[in-house]
Amino acid sequence: MSTGAASRLVLLRHAKSAWPDVADHKRPLGPRGLRDAPAAGRWLRDAGRVPTLVICSTARRTRETWALAAGQLGAEVPVRFDERVYAAEPEDLLEVVSEVPAEVRTLLLVGHNPGLADLAVELAREAEDPAEAAAIERLSEKFPTSAIAVLVCPGPWHELTPGSARLTDFAVPRGAAL
Repeated sequence: MSTGAASRLVLLRHAKSAWPDVADHKRPLGPRGLRDAPAAGRWLRDAGRVPTLVICSTARRTRETWALAAGQLGAEVPVRFDERVYAAEPEDLLEVVSEVPAEVRTLLLVGHNPGLADLAVELAREAEDPAEAAAIERLSEKFPTSAIAVLVCPGPWHELTPGSARLTDFAVPRGAAL
């Protein structure tokens, strides 16, 4: 990615988890999450947002979300599991993103709230049109499970700063109930 070349940061919150009596890091996806995670993958594919690289939290529910979403992409995508994404604050996530090689044009970060929502709101610059403003407002109010935010970033990953990106998509893909 050369200076001035746009790239995409795609933020995917894990699908709905179950609440068995296990440590938070080990919680699996619940029935709704098992339906919604593949829908997230279909949305990424159909919207032309297939990533070049995925960085995923090490939590079980994020790994399961990615595995089910990836199965819908029709492409093999390299994935790195990074423990820093689990329970991360926006500045921690921004540090992870800043380390991504310049040649990665579409980066997918699979993680958790409130970190992902806070990062998206922090990075998004002032809206240029009513649709973008509405998407930023929706995202600010709620970033539900399986939500996807797509931000266009104007330069290299290491130069990404608050207010420097543009929110171009905000979607909440849902799978059909069985």
